[in-house]
Amino acid sequence: MEKINVYDLDGKKKGLIDKPGIFSVKPRKDLIQMSNNVSQSKNKQPQGRDISAGLKNVSKGWGTGFGMSRAPRRKGSGFPTARNVGRVPYARGGRRTHPIKSEKVITKKINKKTKKLSVISAISASGDKNWVLKRGYDLEHIPELPLVIDDKIQTVKKTEAIYSILCDLGFEEELFKIKTSKKIRSGKGKARGRKYKARKGILIIIKDDFGIVKASRNIPGTDIVKFENLSITNLAPGGVSGRLILWSQSAFNELNNFEV
Repeated sequence: MEKINVYDLDGKKKGLIDKPGIFSVKPRKDLIQMSNNVSQSKNKQPQGRDISAGLKNVSKGWGTGFGMSRAPRRKGSGFPTARNVGRVPYARGGRRTHPIKSEKVITKKINKKTKKLSVISAISASGDKNWVLKRGYDLEHIPELPLVIDDKIQTVKKTEAIYSILCDLGFEEELFKIKTSKKIRSGKGKARGRKYKARKGILIIIKDDFGIVKASRNIPGTDIVKFENLSITNLAPGGVSGRLILWSQSAFNELNNFEV
């Protein structure tokens, strides 16, 4: 079985560990995108219109003999305002023809085996240099992929210390690039609580939290997640696989329990 290095908090080689067979699986781009679409569909908010919208008025047709259509006119719509049609969907001023309904099911579903295979594909892609480079990361100073670090990192409680550890592992240029990628969003989203956009950076996967979550959550673009909570949203944001991942040794060992 192929071996990979385990690094200590100073970025130096500490020992060797078996590389799980999950990294030999050929990534399935279609499954990753499908699973991501299902995941995103669950975050959408249902929309709907009031059932009586466009009908809250008194409208009545004049009948024949006026040289006008028999469309229902709103009360008080005499000449010259006789064009004030109400209620009917085919005329200006009427209700909407087919309004959005809140009863519509907008969440999508996926088979359990397909979902699991998509997660396996995303993990496998994260250990392939070509997939990671294609996503846009800089690997010039990264020692190897997948990258595994000693479990002591889970006990670090200071953001400054986490940042220093990541720099020692070769992430310094990547962290700077992500920090400078923050920009103002184009469009109306600026007024809807999402004014800024930034690149997705490093994903840190741990087994247990002894302070690292609070320490690392303020580093721009960096996400941290427990192995048990791992999902396609973390592994392939936007449905694009090949995310740059830093594994704690105990979390990395959990990959041996995956049935490929």
